[in-house]
Amino acid sequence: MTTIKTLEQLRGIIGEPHPELGEKNINHIDEYAEAFIARSPFIVLSTADAQGRVDASPKGDDAGFVYVENKQTIVIPDRPGNKLAYGHTNILANPNVGVLFVIPETNETLRVNGQAELVADSDLLEKLAARGKPAVLAIRVRVEECFFHCGKAFIRSGLWKPDAWQGRHRVSFGEMYASRKSLDNAVAEAIDHSIDEDYRQNL
Repeated sequence: MTTIKTLEQLRGIIGEPHPELGEKNINHIDEYAEAFIARSPFIVLSTADAQGRVDASPKGDDAGFVYVENKQTIVIPDRPGNKLAYGHTNILANPNVGVLFVIPETNETLRVNGQAELVADSDLLEKLAARGKPAVLAIRVRVEECFFHCGKAFIRSGLWKPDAWQGRHRVSFGEMYASRKSLDNAVAEAIDHSIDEDYRQNL
């Protein structure tokens, strides 16, 4: 097995990018990016801790839930969760983040990279309210890089083609917990019931 360790080795395999391709990367939210964000109901927020260990967290709400504060700043509302706060603690230690915006049935994605901070301003949290409740926190990202990503990954995966789907995969947190703790099925069912109730009551 050959491990790629140098840029020369890498470029020898994948080749050089088109010289004009880098021009798609800009340092602000332009009108095309803003229009995409306004239609996106789902993002993946990537953060890293002080040692560089990376975490990627999905976040979603009604289309346009991420607020474009201005051309240099976007704000991501934070809703009730499991309180593990991996991304939050990462931001406190290392403000560098990446955000991937997705629109259903659209193969292209939007990527925004920048520096994040956690904000608890009551007026802003109210502005980001959903389902009658203000946001718990806000993640303000100062944009350093913004660009669209081509649709090859979604085309290859067939993600938006229902006839390529394999059916819903059941994830049972209760079953996993009970198995790891050598507990019976009643515990697993109780945990799953509690999670289902949380889905219904605490979005």
